[in-house]
Amino acid sequence: MLAAVMGLPRGQPLLGLHMLLMALNCLWPSLSLELVPYTPQITAWDLEGKVTATTFSLEQPRCVFDEHASASDTVWLVVAFSNASRSFQNPETLADIPASPQLLTDGHYMTLPLSLDWLPCDDPMVGSGGVPVLRVGHDHGCHQQPFCNAPLPGPGPYRVKFLLTDARGSPRAETKWSDPITLHQGKTPGSIDTWPGRRSGSMIVMTSILSSLIGLLFLAFLAASTARFSSLWWPEEAPEQLRIGSFMGKRYMTHHIPPSEAATLPVGCEPGQDPLPSLSP
Repeated sequence: MLAAVMGLPRGQPLLGLHMLLMALNCLWPSLSLELVPYTPQITAWDLEGKVTATTFSLEQPRCVFDEHASASDTVWLVVAFSNASRSFQNPETLADIPASPQLLTDGHYMTLPLSLDWLPCDDPMVGSGGVPVLRVGHDHGCHQQPFCNAPLPGPGPYRVKFLLTDARGSPRAETKWSDPITLHQGKTPGSIDTWPGRRSGSMIVMTSILSSLIGLLFLAFLAASTARFSSLWWPEEAPEQLRIGSFMGKRYMTHHIPPSEAATLPVGCEPGQDPLPSLSP
């Protein structure tokens, strides 16, 4: 009966049963995989550089897999291009886990393996000393081998999900795929618009005011410098009493000699001097 239902010859019932068991064995992991109602997202913390040209920061999946995981299980992050996320197939063994170079060939890879000890349900800000995030693409030197968290090669967009696997690499639970995440892109110098006509009116007014202030400051500096060094360039004219060939003095009055004696003293007989010698025989 089974052979007739499957369209196989009557002489090969065992072969048909074997094929059915193989098909059920392939479908069993996907049928038994638990879908956790959680969607990964960019962290809500107010951080600089949450999304850059090569990285983005996710909130940690704390308390997401506690009901489905054991102590030996591992939480993986699956990163895929947005248009390749539907074609991603969960690995069955550790050897099937795709590494970061496969992003450019297959459109997806897995990275950031974490044990549940790193994802406790406690308050993330108590005793942690930092903000709990998962920074995708942060390992520029690929120090975490073989599943390197390498910088992302382009703007994307990307989708991510978390996958819980056992010690053998078989999946046990997974989250939903995130919304598309697009990275920032820098502008080439030639694409930057520098024409003033497209600037706002307030920006033009502020630029004019600042230019005027700079001009006034320059003029004030120039005037101060001119006044300071003008004496070196053009010396001032000396007063008339200090010119060469002229002299102005004050009359000197002798107070220690009476005026009458001072008037009757002969020439050369001033006090304190010897009298002139006589020329007569």
